[in-house]
Amino acid sequence: MLKAYIWLTFCVIVWGSNFVFGKILVQDFSPAALTMLRLLFIVLLLIGLSSYKNPIKRVNKADAVTIAFLGIIGVFINQWSFFEGLQTADTTISALILATTPILTGFLAATFLKEKLTIRILVGSIIAIIGIYFVVTKGNLSSLHVEKGLLWIVVTMITFAIMIILTRVLSKRIDPLTITLYSNIIGFIVSIPFAFTLDNPLRISSNLSDWAFLAGTAIIVHGIATLIWNNNIRHIDASKASILSNLEPFVAMVVGLLLLYKPITGPEIIGSLFIVGGVLDCQHKTRQIC
Repeated sequence: MLKAYIWLTFCVIVWGSNFVFGKILVQDFSPAALTMLRLLFIVLLLIGLSSYKNPIKRVNKADAVTIAFLGIIGVFINQWSFFEGLQTADTTISALILATTPILTGFLAATFLKEKLTIRILVGSIIAIIGIYFVVTKGNLSSLHVEKGLLWIVVTMITFAIMIILTRVLSKRIDPLTITLYSNIIGFIVSIPFAFTLDNPLRISSNLSDWAFLAGTAIIVHGIATLIWNNNIRHIDASKASILSNLEPFVAMVVGLLLLYKPITGPEIIGSLFIVGGVLDCQHKTRQIC
């Protein structure tokens, strides 16, 4: 049990650090090019895993269309908007916005999957929105200025929620590795032409250490950490695991302080408590229903 907690905590640290990793990478690679290259490394990893574990499986036409949509929206646009936003967006605020993904997922599930939407989920949503507003305004509630980068992070959050819903639908018929492999291949193929049209100018580092950092973070964040989480989550109650996953914004704060020398402010801490509290409230009710 202790070993499982240690590994799950490692995953949360990796995922929370990804906001800072992304902030560093966009200094040397333009967003669309970075998306294309990162997806290339992820696809190579997934092909290797699929070949090792089981042969690549075929899917029917209806599921293929859904996977294509997942690859475009939930993979390519999700990753590109993330890096596009991190060019100017604050890493801590970005992490806090993405922490509200479970709330939007709940609304989408209620709309498209006919899952129950409760008063408690609505209350939790309001609490989280208050927290976001508090963080974005930096405690000055009479002044609201939303920079362009944060709008792209909102797009990342929306596409992430869509990805969760589509994956939930597909997972009833297809194993997760096949879904992940095919959707990332689609995302990578779509990203290739956009890398040369969206980025102006196109920036690709010639430094070997930058390439090693890109490949390493792609493999560790989207490959190794995910596998470790899936392998150890069975040993921990879902409620306790969800609490760990909600620590990602706080990890982003600490790693941002250590690597980017970004100070942690009072409004960020207060807003974080509101956001995480609202998300936990929604998740608690969802687990009761399940």
